[in-house]
Amino acid sequence: MAKWGQGDPRWIVEEREDGTNVNNWHWTERDATSWSKGKLRESLVGIVVENEAGRCQISDLKQVEGEASCSSRKGKLIFFYEWNIKLTWKGIIKESGAKHKGLIEIPNLSEENEVEDTEVNVSKKKGDGDVLKDLMKTAGTAKVREALGDYLKALKTEFTMGMILPTKAAATQELTIKRKLSENTLQAPLGVRIPTVALHMTELFDAGVERLYSIFTVKELVQKFSKSPAILEAEKGGKFQMFDGNVTGEYIELLTNEKIVMKWRCRSWPEEHYATVVLNFVPTPGQTELQLDCKGVPVCKEENMKFCWQKQHFEEIKGLLQLTTLNG
Repeated sequence: MAKWGQGDPRWIVEEREDGTNVNNWHWTERDATSWSKGKLRESLVGIVVENEAGRCQISDLKQVEGEASCSSRKGKLIFFYEWNIKLTWKGIIKESGAKHKGLIEIPNLSEENEVEDTEVNVSKKKGDGDVLKDLMKTAGTAKVREALGDYLKALKTEFTMGMILPTKAAATQELTIKRKLSENTLQAPLGVRIPTVALHMTELFDAGVERLYSIFTVKELVQKFSKSPAILEAEKGGKFQMFDGNVTGEYIELLTNEKIVMKWRCRSWPEEHYATVVLNFVPTPGQTELQLDCKGVPVCKEENMKFCWQKQHFEEIKGLLQLTTLNG
């Protein structure tokens, strides 16, 4: 073994305490299979498509078979993924109220094909309702491919964080960037400084303020739109848990039919780090405008947070409101 400062420079530790994989020269590999299954479920389940004839929604990830991994060599990332996916969908015809179910099969999602060329097969149980099947074949297929693209983007960014270790020059640059971000960071326990961003979103709902407010504070309604068990203590200091424990937090303030303030975190966030979510309910003629302000979202989780609220909250709540109206 060469002494410090001698030998092949590829193996010399460049001011790193761990002395591991200097300049990313060695081959490293990380199994992304388990992470991918969760991300595919998150990206695909809950997709909604709608037109004047009907409304369809992907209701469950029935099967996901395959594997995924990421390898690093000489500072370059190499991805491998191969998936066979089956999803169930359900829909309702607006005029008649008739409900139908079907299946979506993605037989080969792999790095060999572009996402836009990925095969997506839509089928429906026997009977009427071809208008819903056609909706899923067109708009549904487009949204499925978009969601698959989101998964691949996350695989190549979110999942690979930390695989390419910083060299001395990169570490200096990273330190400069962190200093610039310091004005927009939160101090987390254990002394970790987390770069954060603030989000603002608005959405209109075809419901009165009381009805929309109740969907966020009544356990049974939360379980309906989230399609999973929930723990809910809708009072100041009360705890909540949704989406199989992937979202947890605490109520800071509740002004009935006006405002909800929460401490909020996703399971994948750094330990004990919370954002602050403020929901303002603004009545408009025949509708309610929901104003969402969120501070303290980790920078690397910004897109996930937007997806969570747009797809898993807003769209699901609209679906719940519509079904409630149709069932009268």
